[in-house]
Amino acid sequence: MPFAILWKERVVGTTSYFEIRPWQWPEGSALQRHGRPDVVEIGYSWLAASAQRTRCNTETKYLLLRHAFEVWDVHRVAFRTDVRNEMSRAAIERLGATLEGIRRADKPGRDGKVRDSIFFSIVRPEWPAVGAALEGRLA
Repeated sequence: MPFAILWKERVVGTTSYFEIRPWQWPEGSALQRHGRPDVVEIGYSWLAASAQRTRCNTETKYLLLRHAFEVWDVHRVAFRTDVRNEMSRAAIERLGATLEGIRRADKPGRDGKVRDSIFFSIVRPEWPAVGAALEGRLA
């Protein structure tokens, strides 16, 4: 589910929800959802140089996180990036996401080498504090 990122009246990038997954709960479970996911991943993001190192990414991710947790009421929002991408890793950590681990030899990298992916997440009980911290940064 891709989104264009508008910043200062210009399209400066894109980001997406993907791996939008409902869980299969035991039959008859009151927790079974219809029409909304249990977990989602945010990624496939890029920003023009003019929007990097601004509050643009923080605002964008805050809006996606808020929708995931407050509208869809997901249990978990995940992020992943190439383990070598220090800038992306730092941006994800600044959002308040927790490091989950590294999946070795995960997929091809953009450079044609085998990529290791690093995974982060925010889970529902963490969202109030993470959301408040992001709101504070954006105030």
